[in-house]
Amino acid sequence: MQFYVARLLMDTSVLQFYPTLFVLATDVMDMLGDMVWERIKRKAEFAEDGTPICSLSESFEASDICLDAKETCNNWFCKIGSIRELLPRIYLELAMLSCCRFLHDQPINNLNRLVMMTRGVADPLASSYCRLYMVHCAQKLPTCDRGYLISCINDIKILLMRMISEKEATHGNSSANKRLLVSLMEPTIEYIMKCIFKDASQRQVGDILVKLGLGRNESELFGKFPFVSIILHHLLKELPTEVVSSNATEILHLIESCNDYSFDQCLNYRLLGFRLGERGSQMDMINAIIDKVIQVVAQFNCLDEYLKVVDSYVDIVLQNQMDNYLDAILEGVSKRACNKEIDESELGSLQSIFSKLLAHFNNLEDIFALNHFVEILDVMYGSSRNIINMQILNIATRNGYIHDPATIQLLLEISQSLHDGIDLFNMKDNDNQQPARLISRFVQMVDYGIEMEHHLTFLVECRGAFSNIEELKETLVHSCNCLAIKAMKEAKKHISFVKSCIAFSEVTIPSISACPKQLNLYLETAEVALVCGLVSHSDGLIDSALGCLQTLDLMDGFQILIDVDGILSLIRKLCSLLVMVPGNPEQGAAFIPKSILSLVSSQSWITPKMRARILCAIISLSATLSQNKLPYNVDNIEILGNDLLFFGDSTYLQDLVSLSEFVLEELCNVIQQEPSQAARGSMALEACNCIASSFKVSPEISPICSKLMETAQLCLSSNNKYLQSTMKLLGERLPSFPAAPSIIIR
Repeated sequence: MQFYVARLLMDTSVLQFYPTLFVLATDVMDMLGDMVWERIKRKAEFAEDGTPICSLSESFEASDICLDAKETCNNWFCKIGSIRELLPRIYLELAMLSCCRFLHDQPINNLNRLVMMTRGVADPLASSYCRLYMVHCAQKLPTCDRGYLISCINDIKILLMRMISEKEATHGNSSANKRLLVSLMEPTIEYIMKCIFKDASQRQVGDILVKLGLGRNESELFGKFPFVSIILHHLLKELPTEVVSSNATEILHLIESCNDYSFDQCLNYRLLGFRLGERGSQMDMINAIIDKVIQVVAQFNCLDEYLKVVDSYVDIVLQNQMDNYLDAILEGVSKRACNKEIDESELGSLQSIFSKLLAHFNNLEDIFALNHFVEILDVMYGSSRNIINMQILNIATRNGYIHDPATIQLLLEISQSLHDGIDLFNMKDNDNQQPARLISRFVQMVDYGIEMEHHLTFLVECRGAFSNIEELKETLVHSCNCLAIKAMKEAKKHISFVKSCIAFSEVTIPSISACPKQLNLYLETAEVALVCGLVSHSDGLIDSALGCLQTLDLMDGFQILIDVDGILSLIRKLCSLLVMVPGNPEQGAAFIPKSILSLVSSQSWITPKMRARILCAIISLSATLSQNKLPYNVDNIEILGNDLLFFGDSTYLQDLVSLSEFVLEELCNVIQQEPSQAARGSMALEACNCIASSFKVSPEISPICSKLMETAQLCLSSNNKYLQSTMKLLGERLPSFPAAPSIIIR
């Protein structure tokens, strides 16, 4: 059966299928070789009755093998020797190459014989894959020199040179078929070349190169000797870095002389560039190499070939500050790229070149000042363009604020191009979030200085251009609010500009889909309007914030996951802001707190615990507003605080008292509604602390605190630290409250 499997490898009629056939067939032959090896080894170690004869070590010799085992082994090789077809005979003998050790101490002699036999295989594809299998099998031998490997490469080189020199016959293989044949042979060349240079010393490398026909002796390597482009490529790939660096000029000349269809010459120029970049070389040699390469690629009409070559030398040019060569490279790219449609392969090379440029320069202005940079960028598209755009924005936003109007305009166009490449239906994907964050960061870092009108115009343009990015809308509002504060500090004459900024924020906030974010921005903008003296605008924004709270539980008919702690924090922030907001004499000072109370009662998603904390915030607000002097005011002398606006107004104080009485009653009721006993106890203590710190001692307050403490004592352990500290506080603030009341033990 193994013979018939080996015969299959004689058929190369379907070229593309041959590598697959080779893998399947050699798996079977490897299996045969392993089985024969194990059988003979067992014969050598055990007698027919199972009696142990010896135990073979890894480095056994032929003299250690018994006669019976040797005879069996010899029979196998005799059977193989009787096969008439050359290729099956070679494959089967290679499969059992390691078994030669049972007969001879030097199996390498058999290997050299097989190398010579393989020269009789006429088909180039079959013979090259046969040599590949030979190298694979030879790896199993304990010791083996590189001579047979070099012979294999030299034999393949002769085959290729013969193919290249043959004139295309009308009935024979076409040029395309020959190229296909060479491409299928390439893996065999690559693997054998790797094995040749594996663990080779520098002295051995010189000897190998001479034997490969690249010099008369080790001191005169890479001379003018005929060579094949594809073999040169894989040789150059495996050569030690120091050998490439010290012989770069000679290798360049060799590449120039190897221009056959077996391999694209441009890829050898490209590989040389990458290999030179692995290690620094003398400046004179680098200059000579780059100068020659620039001259060579200047003759290329194909953009793809041009880009592949110059891409590998860009790092060297940048590291050695060869600005004249960089200009020549970019000019060549522009000349070839700007008048044609770029394909995917060319885009990949352009992306690589631009990435290296962006990694080298720290200053964005230096990058944009490069000749032809922007016009080459404009011809890019797709994911490659997006990646470069993101790199540019990353550089732009990491070095501080951006002031230059021309740079800002160019970055805006880059951001628009990046935005056009975002998948709007999958904005939550990481691939889409990163561009959105970079665009938002760019907008945030723009600063027009005293040209604030230009800055506002820029924000308006961004709102229209990037209307699908939620994060950016938040950034626009933050930036506009900062702009309003900046204008207010500049001079009073900017009040109309400040109004424009507030109007921009008022229009932008409703377009944000997340209600909690809307609420936060409404409060921020209301505070900015208040600081700038626009009280009516501030009132309107607070009304919008309350309206946002009312619509929070349902959005577009779908229940949303509510960040309860975040909403609570924003409501507390609103209460803190109301300390500074002048009350409306017509509506009363308690109008907005009452609106919050109404909201608390009407929203089903507000839990008892959250409701209690909101009520505590209103209690603190009411207590603060009732003081003769408020703890803080707006930093604007034109805006009167409630302590001055309602000074001596008994109605104002009565409104606050009525509000407080109602809230206290509601607070006690809400605490009793909490189903969890432990949570109810903690809520009672929290409310008690709030009341004790907000109100003076009075007959009305003491019973409420006592009732709350009774609830806490019923729900919590007597060892609870919060309970103990609250009792101590009440003992200090309310003398009528016992310092150490009797504890009800559960």
